[in-house]
Amino acid sequence: MTTLTKEEVISQLQIALEEQSGKAVLIEQAGSWYKIDGGKSVRFSELEKMHAKHCATHVIATAKPVAQTKPAVKKQPGKKATTTSGGLTPKQLWRLKLENTAGHQTLPRGF
Repeated sequence: MTTLTKEEVISQLQIALEEQSGKAVLIEQAGSWYKIDGGKSVRFSELEKMHAKHCATHVIATAKPVAQTKPAVKKQPGKKATTTSGGLTPKQLWRLKLENTAGHQTLPRGF
């Protein structure tokens, strides 16, 4: 597999994003950071990951489906997590603590 240059990765990613969204996509470079349509700034490594993801989904979508040889495995229900606090919420625990302490204790604001 050939190694793509930065410009090739950016242009192919831009084309893939345009096909996905159906509108023009602009990828801007500011120093070593890149912005897609003025959004969050990301490094080039993130653009490469996005490019690999979009190319992989594009290849999968265009490839002919292959018959499955293994039957689907049914998921077994997992065990429910047990709580060590007796199933009380933090508010309930705080109220119990205040009830069990001596002196005039009040609840904090918001309770």
